Amino acid sequence: MPAGNAALPPAAARPAVKAPSPERDLRLDLFRGLALWLIFLDHIPSNIVSWITIRNYGFSDATEIFVFISGYTAAFVYGRAMRERGPVVASARMLKRAWQVYVAHIFLFVIYMAEIAYVSASFENPLFNEEMGIFDFLKQPDVTLVQALLLKFKPANMDVLPLYIMLLAGFAPFVWLLLRAPTFALLASAVVYAVSWHFNWNLPSYPEGTWLFNPFAWQLLFGFGAWCALGGAQKLGGLMRSNIAVGLAFTYLLFALCIVMTWYFPRYASFVPRILSDWMYPIDKTNLDVLRFAHFLALAVVTVRFIPQNWPALKSPWFKPAIICGQHSLEIFCLGVFLAFAAHFMLQQVSSRVAVQIALSALGILIMIASAALMAWYKQVEGRSPGSRPPRDADLAGGEA
Repeated sequence: MPAGNAALPPAAARPAVKAPSPERDLRLDLFRGLALWLIFLDHIPSNIVSWITIRNYGFSDATEIFVFISGYTAAFVYGRAMRERGPVVASARMLKRAWQVYVAHIFLFVIYMAEIAYVSASFENPLFNEEMGIFDFLKQPDVTLVQALLLKFKPANMDVLPLYIMLLAGFAPFVWLLLRAPTFALLASAVVYAVSWHFNWNLPSYPEGTWLFNPFAWQLLFGFGAWCALGGAQKLGGLMRSNIAVGLAFTYLLFALCIVMTWYFPRYASFVPRILSDWMYPIDKTNLDVLRFAHFLALAVVTVRFIPQNWPALKSPWFKPAIICGQHSLEIFCLGVFLAFAAHFMLQQVSSRVAVQIALSALGILIMIASAALMAWYKQVEGRSPGSRPPRDADLAGGEA
């Protein structure tokens, strides 16, 4: 990326936001990798190991972590590109990356459909077709394939990439505004979120319904991550580390835990006041309920307080597996989708014993780690080690060439 003065815009036109520190924040890779593991575990139905995931102990889950970090890294990289090379080049890079993720999504879709259809036919178990939502594809493959190309038809567990594609495709104007008026940009994102709730904005799905992750709502979390990357984190740093903020975060996390426990132990639901339950429910994942967003913020406050950027353990070999998965997250996410269905198939056709559930969960994560390590090795051979410089890609993938 050119760094000379000739590549810089005139002083009067330069954005007011300072460039972020070039030091790579390994916390992003760590938590993105952990989110990939949690998503994989959550995608395996009736899996006892999924009880360790955060969705069982609060309002939010790994999706919020994933989307926030994607927005953060997107702004970090493409904000820098917009400063140094201007909005046209930066916008072109964002659209190129959106296209690359789109191609990855379609490739994943085709292989995933083939995997499910082959297993269902080979073992004469049509329930897999129903569970994974591909009956329409088998009945009308021509029509359904067109709908898949339009991102309207999405089988089970394939909703994250379309969300990211839409967010990245429309990201350029937001970054441009974020570099010049960050507070106004974040406010505009909040307005879109509120309006989408008021008017029930969402994109249509095929054959019916709407997107599982409403991009008009989830853009708020993506945009908040971008805002944090381009100076917002520094503005909030003192507040987030204050004892008051940490105390409030712990209180909210405890409140969320108590509410969630009533879902698993209904006899305690009577302790929740009727007026409170009427206000809370339903806690909408599709439209990023405020309670989910607040739960993520509470987790973020606690994380920032107790895991600083220079935490020595981040360079420990114990965290290396999660970090390398986070650095190759597009590939590992796609792999996780295949592995989750393979594990589901094994549990249905071979054995669903607890020991088998644990073994399949552990094996899947080990395969994800080994695959990420292999990709990291290839990058080192090519002289592109992901840990030797700031992240160059801004997405789920962790590595734009």
